[in-house]
Amino acid sequence: MDRGTVGSAHRGRLLVEVRKADSSAVVTPAGELDHHTADLLREPLESCLADGYARLVVDCSRLEFCDSTGLNVLLGARLKAEAAGGGVHLAGMLPVVARVFEITGAEAVFTVHETLEAALLAD
Repeated sequence: MDRGTVGSAHRGRLLVEVRKADSSAVVTPAGELDHHTADLLREPLESCLADGYARLVVDCSRLEFCDSTGLNVLLGARLKAEAAGGGVHLAGMLPVVARVFEITGAEAVFTVHETLEAALLAD
C-alpha cells in the first residue's frame, strides 16, 4: 500500500488528501463538508475516477460535519464509480456524520466500514 499523499486541496474549513492504496484511491476529507467546501471534495473524487480508480475509499475519520451538499457529492461519486464498475466505500465515520447518513437513509446505498483498514480489505 502506498501511503504517500498524491494530492491535497485546502480552503478554510476543509482539507482533502488523496493517496493510492493498491487498486483503490483513498480520499480523506478533514474538517467541514458543506456547500462552501463541497467542490474541494468533488474535484479529487472526479479526478480519481478519471485516473481509472473506480474503487474509492473515503476515510471519514477526520470529517467533523457533513451537510446535504456534501452528501450529494458523495452520492454523485457513488453513481459514477458504480458506472465504472467500482463503488464508494465510507470508513471511520464520526457519530455526528453517521447521523446525517442515518437520518437521510443514505447509509443504505453506501458500503460503510468501521475503519479504513476494514474498507481497504473489503471486496
